[in-house]
Amino acid sequence: MFKPGRHFLQIPGPTNVPDNVLRAMDHPTMDHRSPEFGDLGRRALEGAKSVFKTASDVIIYPASGTGAWEAALVNTLSPGDKVLMCETGQFASLWLRLATRLGLEPEVIETDWRTGADVPAIAEALRNDTGHAIKAVCVVHNETSTGCTSRIADVRAALDEAGHPALLMVDVISSLGSIDYRHDEWGVDVSVGGSQKGLMLPPGLSFNAISAKAKVSAQGSGLRHSYWNWEEMLKANETGFFPYTPATNLLYGLVAAVDRLHEEGLDNVFARHQRHAEATRRAVRAWGLEVLCRTPEHYSGSLTAVLMPEGHSADAFRKVVHERLNMSLGNGLGRLADRVFRIGHLGDFNDLMLAGTLSGVEMGLKLAGVPHQAGGVQAALDYLADAARGEACTRAA
Repeated sequence: MFKPGRHFLQIPGPTNVPDNVLRAMDHPTMDHRSPEFGDLGRRALEGAKSVFKTASDVIIYPASGTGAWEAALVNTLSPGDKVLMCETGQFASLWLRLATRLGLEPEVIETDWRTGADVPAIAEALRNDTGHAIKAVCVVHNETSTGCTSRIADVRAALDEAGHPALLMVDVISSLGSIDYRHDEWGVDVSVGGSQKGLMLPPGLSFNAISAKAKVSAQGSGLRHSYWNWEEMLKANETGFFPYTPATNLLYGLVAAVDRLHEEGLDNVFARHQRHAEATRRAVRAWGLEVLCRTPEHYSGSLTAVLMPEGHSADAFRKVVHERLNMSLGNGLGRLADRVFRIGHLGDFNDLMLAGTLSGVEMGLKLAGVPHQAGGVQAALDYLADAARGEACTRAA
């Protein structure tokens, strides 16, 4: 059915792709063995390093984030290796399932999916592992299914305090380019990223940022792999090329997207995401609804997951919003299916877009007959206006 106006894509990824990034990908396809492609490849690889905040190597795969998960594990570990994993939500659970299928032995720290990683439990497991059987600790930085962010610097501190040699692997798929992340400073060994969220690209690129320690571990890996092999990628990447056909036009887009992030300034990008997240949470509370993440130190800047009132279907509400208002909201995943809806506020996004999104949610709550109080949009607008005035005063000073 025809719907006038532009569709509001407010899921927490894939996100809206800016027009200049779309235009960059509209280039004619390039010969991926030409000197010109080598220049493009080097720009893409160096740009990716800047967003991960690393001086180490970043590998780019033509794949989804799931491929980058697999690459992280198969390049560094061997069959039967124990990995410590914190189940903070659906995507942590999927990473756990992948590890099991590969023949690894996960030791799982469970949570109620309403907080980030349980750092004290991770620290205890590491202290108790005196024989250093645990070969890797795997944590999701920003859990897309719950809107909870984990404190990666604290996980690194737990490893250091225990004197444990395990690799630290972190999923940054829904935080890269939207929430401050520091691969080198936080001592991460393998960071796993994807293109379709804060990087403002379509799905299709995934990333491994790898430390020197991870590269040493790769020399003794016993898990079989070919497509994901770091050694072949790193050798070809020295001159900007890839060992097999890359996603050429997505690399054009990646260069444009990274340039866009730096033009705004990464710190400004992160502050914008935090501002929109706080405005959204204020709207949710004004509606009388509950934010799924219950610990403020774990609030996500990328998305907000909202619990539905008892007896009301999140999927039925989302259907009304989609059909009547031409807006997509994220669904509940795993144990949260039909219990939450997720508001994405990441990527190419501004205050007016957030105001439109929250207006659509408030209208949808009324149309769907979901019990709520009016005034959520106004609460968000008041906060955004105060924030804008504060920024103006700061600039004037």
